Amino acid sequence: MKNRFKKVTKQFLTGGLFILFVFPASTNYELRSFGFGAGGGSLDSTTYSLEGILGEQSASVSSNSYNVRAGLLGVQTAHIPPAPSLTNPSSWYNKLKLIIDTGGNPSDTVFAVAISNNNWATTNWVQSDNTVGASLGIEDYQTYANWGGASGENIIGLDPNTTYWVRVKAWQGEFSESGLGPQASAATVNVSIDFDIDVSSSDTETAAPYALPFGTLSIGSVNTPSTKVWVDIDTNAQYGGYIYLSDNNSGLLSASTSYTIDGVTGNLGSLPEGFGAQSSTDIETSGGPLTAISPYNNSSENVGIIDTTIRELYSTSGNPITGGRGSFLLKAKPSNTAPASADYTDTLTIIAAGTF
Repeated sequence: MKNRFKKVTKQFLTGGLFILFVFPASTNYELRSFGFGAGGGSLDSTTYSLEGILGEQSASVSSNSYNVRAGLLGVQTAHIPPAPSLTNPSSWYNKLKLIIDTGGNPSDTVFAVAISNNNWATTNWVQSDNTVGASLGIEDYQTYANWGGASGENIIGLDPNTTYWVRVKAWQGEFSESGLGPQASAATVNVSIDFDIDVSSSDTETAAPYALPFGTLSIGSVNTPSTKVWVDIDTNAQYGGYIYLSDNNSGLLSASTSYTIDGVTGNLGSLPEGFGAQSSTDIETSGGPLTAISPYNNSSENVGIIDTTIRELYSTSGNPITGGRGSFLLKAKPSNTAPASADYTDTLTIIAAGTF
């Protein structure tokens, strides 16, 4: 029995374990503890700063309205921006107003804007020039100030009568880009131009057919009917609308005598003969303004020529307009040599157009 005990003891001692704990160290630092699992910590000296999280990473938590990312990356990632503002404040057909919400990110944060016209079946990106493109370049990340700040920017080159959705993501420093935030949406409208003509001595609506009687033309005198031609224009054309004037006969034609009182530009008070138009009024509700174009914007007996050439009569000054309404007079002066006739007539053509 004594010998057997010695043998067991010897085997136990031979199989013993010796564990030596050594802490990492250098002339600059010493790391004296380790954390495993979901722990971590930070160390500092005059020459370095060490931050870390050791062990496994807990699962991310998310829903339709938020996402919580665990671990160091989740702490360093920029805040996901809230939904931006996307509006159509002026019935635009080719642009929308975007205002970004920073979501509390620092001022040096840059943002990228995703955009879709099919509810994210495909995703495009707002470019640095505010157009829409398929790719996202480094130059398309811009600061809040570059995105227009509180005033925002217009996303341009959009399709008419289309709904667009936008989402924003943030990036502040390396390895910190956030995911896309919640969406906002707005729609463009169709292109439009509305035009109407009235013929009346007062500002009132009239129906076709339109006729403006001169009555008896006095030889050697300027004849001005009290009846005016009124024109209405409304358009959302980005570069404005125009109203043009032309005629069939280049003046007042008497078919029975084959004589024409020619259209002219000038002062009928001093010219021996002529026929022309003169703007009387031009107003608008908003936009524009509606403006008579030279030589039709004169007074007294000064007129602009009416002939078969299509000539610009009114302009909305390169802007969309609402409630534009103008009126113009016709003036005629037959010379002493003009043959008397009851059939001096002309047909006017008035055209409205927009630059979209």
